[in-house]
Amino acid sequence: MLDAAFLSHVLLWFIGAMSVVGVVTMTGALILMGRTGYRKD
Repeated sequence: MLDAAFLSHVLLWFIGAMSVVGVVTMTGALILMGRTGYRKD
């Protein structure tokens, strides 16, 4: 079952999932930083 095609597929999915998590985290951090910058209290 652990042939080269399966391993490359898993690696591709792993890279894709990591990039999606990174984009979501970066977007959330930018939104939070922008919102705290506008507040003056």
